[in-house]
Amino acid sequence: MASSLINNSHHIDFESVFRLDDASMVQMFETLIATGLKEFLGCLAVFYEDALTEFFANSSVREDAMVVSTIGGTVIEISQEMFAAAFELPTESLIDLTDVLKNFVFDARSLFSDSKEQVSMSCLKKALKFHYRLLHDILAKTIYIKAGSFDSVTRDRFLLMTTITFDVKINWSSLLFGVFKEMVTPGSRQAKGYAIQICVLLRNVPGLELGESKSFPVPRILNEKTVHRFVSVNENVGIKEVADAPRARRTPVKTTVSKKRPATGDDEVAPVIKKKRTTKGKPVAVKRLMVEEPDTAISTSGEPVAEDATGEREPVAEVAPGDADAAIEQVLAQLESVFKHQDADRGCAWGCRRGH
Repeated sequence: MASSLINNSHHIDFESVFRLDDASMVQMFETLIATGLKEFLGCLAVFYEDALTEFFANSSVREDAMVVSTIGGTVIEISQEMFAAAFELPTESLIDLTDVLKNFVFDARSLFSDSKEQVSMSCLKKALKFHYRLLHDILAKTIYIKAGSFDSVTRDRFLLMTTITFDVKINWSSLLFGVFKEMVTPGSRQAKGYAIQICVLLRNVPGLELGESKSFPVPRILNEKTVHRFVSVNENVGIKEVADAPRARRTPVKTTVSKKRPATGDDEVAPVIKKKRTTKGKPVAVKRLMVEEPDTAISTSGEPVAEDATGEREPVAEVAPGDADAAIEQVLAQLESVFKHQDADRGCAWGCRRGH
């Protein structure tokens, strides 16, 4: 468990960082000393893993606001005054960060920005200058003990960065001890930390056996070498982001095609073929019947003829005017012959229709 308490924490070797050739970085570390955090951030970098594990397992906050615990049967009591005295923390001045003057916040939005644009109070860390990115990480990992990603700047951390940068006095005793109490409160979502700071307090308890000590991991100590590495990594990340940025692609423009039927010529229009409506069913063959009525007319040539159903005209025998009865009989005989032919044709047509 103790190893997890130092995974994200920083210890600052102030003597080493002041040898940096980066004036902005050196100035940022000087502001941390000016605000009163030198002993808290630069204390002895050793911790006692077994003692820390037992301390957090048995710790709680008493009604009088003291942090209490037991290690090996020894009762541990830590008050805010003891906490402040161990690290020479300021005990007066600003407590509520919302009291920071607005003009400081406005100036900080331009001062912290890595571009010509002002940053918002809640922004991405990569929008800040390198030394303010490092200041943000120190506050997030060693003051507020945040777990998880550190890519985003919160409003509280932005205000705290503003107070440190513009030398606004802060009651660090109240702020840090408040975070400490949250750590030891059962069920709290506050991540646990302050490993080397708690061990400083435990060493002052008379007769307490702490066991074997361990050195703080070198990569977690901010010195001249690790700060150079921090700057180099951030520069390479910025270059890689620019190189990996996808180029803008031109959006293909679709040609709109008219849905109207194009003309086949300058003045010609393609004919529209309409479908004929047809009835369903089997086709019926229809044969046209040729019915002709008898013709009793007399030929203009002077020779009487009779026309049968076939359309052929036959000569009619000439009758004497005086023989009226014989003439009538002859006409009746011719008519009877014509009607016989017509009846025969009708019978044939009717039979053909029924056959189909």
